[in-house]
Amino acid sequence: MTTSKTTVEIHNAYPLAPLTSWKVGGLAQWYAAPKSLAALEECLTWAERSGEPVTLIGAGSNLLISDRGLTGLVICTRHLRGIEFDLAKGQVTVAAGEPVARLALQVATKGWSGLEWAVGIPGTLGGLVVMNGGAQGGCASDRIINVQTISLGGIAETLLPEELGFAYRTSILQAGDRIVTAATLQLNTGFDPQVITATTNDFLRFRHRMQPYHLPSCGSVFRNPHPHAAARLIEDTGLKGYRIGDAQVSELHANFIVNCGHASSTDIIKLIRHVQTQVAQKWAINLETEVKMLGEF
Repeated sequence: MTTSKTTVEIHNAYPLAPLTSWKVGGLAQWYAAPKSLAALEECLTWAERSGEPVTLIGAGSNLLISDRGLTGLVICTRHLRGIEFDLAKGQVTVAAGEPVARLALQVATKGWSGLEWAVGIPGTLGGLVVMNGGAQGGCASDRIINVQTISLGGIAETLLPEELGFAYRTSILQAGDRIVTAATLQLNTGFDPQVITATTNDFLRFRHRMQPYHLPSCGSVFRNPHPHAAARLIEDTGLKGYRIGDAQVSELHANFIVNCGHASSTDIIKLIRHVQTQVAQKWAINLETEVKMLGEF
């Protein structure tokens, strides 16, 4: 592995599997993990001058990277950190790399309500915004005041919710032509911190009971096809526990695919397609993936 000569370390042939919650995927041709906006801008300048495409990753959850790896420059934003509270407005501005679970617990200790549902989400604030992530009836777009972004060409822009095309588990930010650097959220203030913290911890305990946190996964694999639940459809198709290689439909929650040890991205994508085929044949319902896939499969 070599490193390009820039202020920010830009690594060649960098392993991505350890950076994903599924623990699968090949090498990045080039990789950088900037810790500031200035460093991020330098990475974008390097990519433009080098003629390299840019791919963004955050915490590596809700993500499947091909065994063949990724060409161009992979930029990881998980090290962009910072939280600022506006006590007068009940708003919090959060950098893209902040872990969602930690944010949920931190605002709870202030007696601020509105993110209790987010405590079990294993991603960063940036990923939550891009995917309009949610759980237990709550979602990111319910709380967003604005989102700070930078284009791949280095142009900074602050976008309002109505400009972001939010819908169920999606937004225009998934196009990948903008990088989320921070977002401002509106919360409800003035509550007893012990009560909000207790509620938040209840959400976390519920998720740990119902979901397979003991094995690598990406979270929910499929979108829920209204009015159905993807997990119920998969379970009723008899696919709980079905396995291809070391990739398995979780026996605890059928909308999770877990890595039982040495699964490859190929194992996982084959299992995803098998589930889609079997559910379609039995129920005439096409399951769409929620997980983002990067690279060639």
